[in-house]
Amino acid sequence: MRNTIRFDWAIKRLLRNKANFGILEGFLSELLGADIKIESILESESNKQSIDNKMNRVDLLVRDSKGELIIIEVQSNYTHDYLARILFGVSKLVVDNMDKGMEYSMIKKVISVNIVYFDLGHGNDYIYHGTTNFIGLYQKDVLSLSTHEQIVFQAEQIPQVYPEYYIIKVNKFDDVAKNTLDEWIDFLKNEEVREGTKAKGLMEAKEKLDILKLSKEEMAEYESDLDAWRDYASSMSTSFLSGKLEGEEKGIKIGEEKGIKIGEGNKENYAEERVKQEKIEMAKKCKQKGMAIADIAELTGLTEDEVREIVS
Repeated sequence: MRNTIRFDWAIKRLLRNKANFGILEGFLSELLGADIKIESILESESNKQSIDNKMNRVDLLVRDSKGELIIIEVQSNYTHDYLARILFGVSKLVVDNMDKGMEYSMIKKVISVNIVYFDLGHGNDYIYHGTTNFIGLYQKDVLSLSTHEQIVFQAEQIPQVYPEYYIIKVNKFDDVAKNTLDEWIDFLKNEEVREGTKAKGLMEAKEKLDILKLSKEEMAEYESDLDAWRDYASSMSTSFLSGKLEGEEKGIKIGEEKGIKIGEGNKENYAEERVKQEKIEMAKKCKQKGMAIADIAELTGLTEDEVREIVS
């Protein structure tokens, strides 16, 4: 049973409040493996409020106590060029934070954290980390900073100078938390804080993101956003299935025109099987869109256990 509000909605509404910095600090500390302290939340393009916020990326720009810039993005629906959008977001941030006449050594380190609810790229893991290294073409050695460059950049290695990327593929998580970072991924996927969690910030999330603690106005806005998301997911699934059924019906018609007859009993079995497959396909699509198990069950008419079996 979900007991907290969705993380992407919390980013848009609640986590910008300094009183709630501990939640983000906990998440970032677990992900980056360091004690992160947030100095400020900066403005970003996703601060705008619109009905399609639920379906589009949610940007949160953070400056930590070391002056490093951290982008947090949540993306619910599949975007074919999302990897390029990650690159653009980091590049634009680097340029936007350069003052006229500023030395290049003063460029701020940027960390891009991307939480996606679809299968981005091809890979079996659910957390990916990218850094920049330079490898010798012939000697195969790793280029390192000289002593002077370490002083200039206040860094020991080149990856500490260049942007850093994290991609969290939430739907790939197998619901088995092996460590405190996994406890956070479990929360992002299932919107629930398990008893006995030891992850930094999660107990504070359980306390401050409790659905029951929303004001009437916040609850109305939250429900409105959820309804908009369900309508979007339903329309996408309906569109997908309509195209699929149209293709199947054309196939049957062509087969019959060629003299391939389907018996009434077989037609009945075929129809039942087709309905079943429709629900399975819809459940998979809805999960890729980031919908919760309970919402998928309600939309498809399947039980929650059936949905879990399908999307696991």
